[in-house]
Amino acid sequence: MTGASILRALVAALAVAVPVSCFTSTGWGQELVEDFGAEDVDRVMVLRSTTDISVFGPVVDAFLQLRPDLKIRYEQWGSNALYRISRQDCRDASSGADVVISSGVHQMVQLVNERCASRYRSRLTEQLPEALRWRDELWGITREPAVIVYNRELVPEIDVPRTRFDLLDLLRPSGTPYAKRVATYDIEESGLGYLFAFADFQEASTFGALQESFGRTEAVSTCCSADIIRGVAEGRYLIAYNVLGSYAQAYRQQDDRIGIVLPSDYTLVLARALMIPIAARNEAAADAFLDFLLSSEGTFALRKALLISPLLEVEDGGEAETLSPTALRPIGLSPSLMVALDAMTRETFLRRWRATFPGP
Repeated sequence: MTGASILRALVAALAVAVPVSCFTSTGWGQELVEDFGAEDVDRVMVLRSTTDISVFGPVVDAFLQLRPDLKIRYEQWGSNALYRISRQDCRDASSGADVVISSGVHQMVQLVNERCASRYRSRLTEQLPEALRWRDELWGITREPAVIVYNRELVPEIDVPRTRFDLLDLLRPSGTPYAKRVATYDIEESGLGYLFAFADFQEASTFGALQESFGRTEAVSTCCSADIIRGVAEGRYLIAYNVLGSYAQAYRQQDDRIGIVLPSDYTLVLARALMIPIAARNEAAADAFLDFLLSSEGTFALRKALLISPLLEVEDGGEAETLSPTALRPIGLSPSLMVALDAMTRETFLRRWRATFPGP
């Protein structure tokens, strides 16, 4: 990754807090907008995504080098807002977007189940593992671990939690220095945070104990990766739990106060999901974009953007070398994810979460 692209990724991580002149804020929860491609091109493909624009922007640029006849309007959304507008577009048969990419993959499975997606099949989509494609209407395009982040200057090496059990041990003493200094996603605000928490609930015997410990030590829940990682680097938090490793690694390349752990008891792995809405106006361009992302050129661009995370590599000193082969737990694209969106299940889960993080 070049210095310029690393800097661009870092700017993306800070974009939630720092206005950038080429971006505009709009309604519906949309956060930022940027146009890619030549100004004199008339054909515009609308891409809506939860990925920070400056993280995914170089990937879009790489695609447009092959498609100079196309312009891409990139809209950055929060996952919950993107789910809501995509669902509304589907119900209204409105062509709001040509491509939707979200980290809230449970929400994407629900949209496909509601017949909101176009079907597409190619040689490249058929090469994807079954866990990363569903009904030829939803595809996993990234590989990103959920990690523990810590401040390397303020957390002694002996205290660095390598597992969830280690984190519980840190929070157990009545006078723990980590009280009020552990952060995680606010799962009501973040679809990704909800997904990770629900996956933990299904996966781990430690989930209930972690919730109890978070509540007792007044851990902090906040909205997004950028805020959490920056808070750890600045020392407002000492440890952050279930943070996206791609954003953490981009930040670490510019700030070595950030330490990253792939929990060795198990590490969740997210594949951001791509859907082509059924009312897309530029379906052929959307198909071509998907094929690009799955091609060698697209995979290379995603790796440079850290969206196919080197943390998961077992060669060249990758963090995954320290994990057992069974410790990586990919979140597959399947109907089982819709359990997380069942109204009664969600309300019960959120009620328990509110008890843990009652707010100010």
